[in-house]
Amino acid sequence: MDQKRKDSASRSRRRFLTDSTAIIGGAVAAAAAPAGALADDKAPSNGNLPPNVPEWMKAPGADVGSQPYGTPSPFEKNVIRNIPKNQPQYTSSASRTPIQDLDGIITPNGLFYERHHGGIPEIDPAQHRLMIHGLVDKPLVLTVEDVRRFPSQSRIHFLECSGNPSYTAMKGKTASDLVGLVSCGEWTGVPLKILLQEAGIKPGAKWVIAEGADAAAMTRSIPIEKCLDDAMIVYSQNGERLRPAQGYPLRVFLPGFEGNMNIKWVRRLHITDEPVYSREETSKYTDLLPSGKARQFTFYMEAKSIITRPSGTQKIEKGFNEITGIAWSGHGKIAKVDVSVDGGKSWKAATLQEPVLTRALTRFRLPWTWDGSPVVIMSRATDETGYVQPSFEELTKPRGLNSFYHNNAIMRWQIAANGEVTNGNA
Repeated sequence: MDQKRKDSASRSRRRFLTDSTAIIGGAVAAAAAPAGALADDKAPSNGNLPPNVPEWMKAPGADVGSQPYGTPSPFEKNVIRNIPKNQPQYTSSASRTPIQDLDGIITPNGLFYERHHGGIPEIDPAQHRLMIHGLVDKPLVLTVEDVRRFPSQSRIHFLECSGNPSYTAMKGKTASDLVGLVSCGEWTGVPLKILLQEAGIKPGAKWVIAEGADAAAMTRSIPIEKCLDDAMIVYSQNGERLRPAQGYPLRVFLPGFEGNMNIKWVRRLHITDEPVYSREETSKYTDLLPSGKARQFTFYMEAKSIITRPSGTQKIEKGFNEITGIAWSGHGKIAKVDVSVDGGKSWKAATLQEPVLTRALTRFRLPWTWDGSPVVIMSRATDETGYVQPSFEELTKPRGLNSFYHNNAIMRWQIAANGEVTNGNA
């Protein structure tokens, strides 16, 4: 090494040692500083802030045996399902996922949205049976353990109520109020086609009529094509057995299809040559058009997205903010999400967080510096088929305002000069 390089290396070492000494000296000085001297000015002054040793370090914490089933921190007690206060909770009721409080794409089981039509039955799995009959060669009556003996698979998919939201219910305060009837999880079970192959499908079979074991005997018609594609009979969700509110011990799962068709507590699969035309596919879950006709069997949930942070009831600071939210489509993967911070005048492509899965929630993010001026922000999803999420005006122009279901319009948030975020859809 020549003298010039030696001198340079020597200076670099000296700088490193000098910088290190300064850092160590600063840490020592901080340790000797008066209590609260380095306290976060946004937090209340107390003895648990640096440089003090916090109380929770001075004694052992709770033991594992005191919590046989894990629970969230008590400081997260407000992250709970959204049960509408103005909706009497009869046997036909719903609760919403607090999507504005969650990160990533997986919804914890305790925060999964619910929709019930006849209450939540308490079913003994040892006494539950799944019947498969109709246009089959060999009718089957299967126990839960029989179902679990078949080859299984686990897949991540969203589940969404088709009334999420209705055309006239876009005035909620939070993201959960607007579209909280959507959740995403890992589902484990048996491909339905395996069970149908075991029974032997006869020629002419076009529909599978699924019936639940709840008091409403919830019944829906499923096209045979879907049953032989990616439909499942599931028994676990996010690694544990289904919870009663999610259909324990067995439920139908139809990736991308409206939630009402994913029959919970399934007890019967009747293979037929025509749909059953149940209440849930005639007077309900159809879309009344301006012409007086109704769109029936609208199975797939179209591409949708919503910004969850910043969103309604939250407050932001001037300067850098990350815009983030979720997008999904019943037709496959999300291809892109565009975000507007000027009320739709211009759009920027957000980054999609991996993994981007088919018929699953996709997390998107966009770095943004807010100048403090009042703005309207919104997101717009495009799925892999090329379908683009419409504005409310684009959606209702052909459909009118009489429909209750299948509203996938763009959602808007208004940010005031003081940083408060409110619903911009009214």
